[in-house]
Amino acid sequence: MKAIVIRKFGGPDVLQVGDVPAPEPSDQEVLVRVQAAGVNFADIMTAAGGYPGTPPPPLVAGREYCGVVEDAREASADIQGQRVMGYTQWGAFAELVAAQSNYFWPAPAHWSAQEAAAFPVNYFTAYLAYWKAGLAGSAAEYSGHSSPHKPRVLIHAVAGGVGTAAVQIGKLLGVEMYGTSSSQEKLTRVKELGLQHGINYKERDYEEVVKEMTNGEGVDAVFEMLGGEHTGKSVQCLREFGRVIVYGTATGQASAFDTRSLYAKGTSVHGLWLSVLSANKKVMDAAWARMSDWIAADRLRPIAGHVLTMNQAGEAFKLLLERKNFGKVVLTIP
Repeated sequence: MKAIVIRKFGGPDVLQVGDVPAPEPSDQEVLVRVQAAGVNFADIMTAAGGYPGTPPPPLVAGREYCGVVEDAREASADIQGQRVMGYTQWGAFAELVAAQSNYFWPAPAHWSAQEAAAFPVNYFTAYLAYWKAGLAGSAAEYSGHSSPHKPRVLIHAVAGGVGTAAVQIGKLLGVEMYGTSSSQEKLTRVKELGLQHGINYKERDYEEVVKEMTNGEGVDAVFEMLGGEHTGKSVQCLREFGRVIVYGTATGQASAFDTRSLYAKGTSVHGLWLSVLSANKKVMDAAWARMSDWIAADRLRPIAGHVLTMNQAGEAFKLLLERKNFGKVVLTIP
């Protein structure tokens, strides 16, 4: 079968389309013929050899897909031929992927394969970020403070895959959202999805802007995937008992902040790693139950902002690295 193979660790140029043996699913797996695959920053880290647990090359890249169940085995014969969207550690950028049933979900009939491939990583990450921040209830249910108020969240890289997912979900939850991006054009597009307050971080310091916009109070949560100094700056954007949810290090730098900065307002920093959390079936089932209701009502739909071919995987990676993407970058698999 054809697949995008990492034969040595490095940048986008190490990705090669080549022939590899088709996977042989175990008794706990099904074989899915892939139609489209989502590109994530974790894929870039995998190609560079920096993602925890990555096996040595050669390996097939990719962790997110939409496709049709081709071989469901006897135990799962009822899903034979079903179109699914799923998540794996690697191996998704290929014509066939061996998928565990706990890590894929029915692809909505009214979504394209590209849209479905843009769902699992971004939308579960975004929803679980709200959950860990204590904001997954509606605004009316929110009781994080003695004085009721509309919950506020600051979303970094708001025009990216997780960012646009967080805006859609935040709108449904009744959250007041602040988002950072590198261009006014991107911010304008995200506002069409429901973002209320856009911050161009190239023009102004987002920490100062958040304080101004909230009259010095700050936000209840920050979704932080930059790392480096930004974790500490995000802490400074919090109001009393607020939480920073860290789910990445796009700058390539480890988070740096003084824990003493948490004392005065009783704030906290929480980690979110979907690769590990996705093994918690109870948590994932609850998240899927909530989001599938929204999907059925057509209130939630992924943004496949860039659709490229399998041979353009290197270009897809560069879109993410250069912060030029809007929404999800997706590869079509012939």
